[in-house]
Amino acid sequence: MIARVRAGDPEAYAQLVRAHTAIAIRAARALGAGADAEDVVQQAFFKAYCSLGRFRDGSAFRPWLLSIVANETRNTVRTAARQRTLAGREAAYAEAEPLIPESADPAVAAVETERRTALLSALERLSEDHRLVVTYRYLLEMDEPETAEALGWPRGTVKSRLSRALRKLEKLLPDFQPRKGGDEHE
Repeated sequence: MIARVRAGDPEAYAQLVRAHTAIAIRAARALGAGADAEDVVQQAFFKAYCSLGRFRDGSAFRPWLLSIVANETRNTVRTAARQRTLAGREAAYAEAEPLIPESADPAVAAVETERRTALLSALERLSEDHRLVVTYRYLLEMDEPETAEALGWPRGTVKSRLSRALRKLEKLLPDFQPRKGGDEHE
């Protein structure tokens, strides 16, 4: 697909954009872009297009794009005049993907909402590296190799930072257990 884009096929890049927009918006929102997530993603796709000459053949596009989204989100958050509140981030992230089906028991839904709010609050208290690795691995459901590629870290670094981050989260949230999902590749 990248070869088609490099050859000047605009529909090929449009297909890449359509295929990756949802995960890119989820990433931007989860990393703190809030209401600016769509603007961040649009800028990330533009920068990705302009940087296709540096894209390594044979690499996966999604982790590469998400690393650009993460950088754009950081730039947006840093230049914002105000800090995003936890409530604003929670609301923006909740809009990205329905987390609780409408048919769910209201008591279960309340517990899930409380659990998610506690998790996001605890994530705010982690260092940026720990927050990033947990976000990519669990909130964006990327496997370990994709997380390593997206963050530009060796797999060993991903493993060690994820382990440390989860230990810190255990201390902050003693009753919290991350949901197992996807391929662990460990």
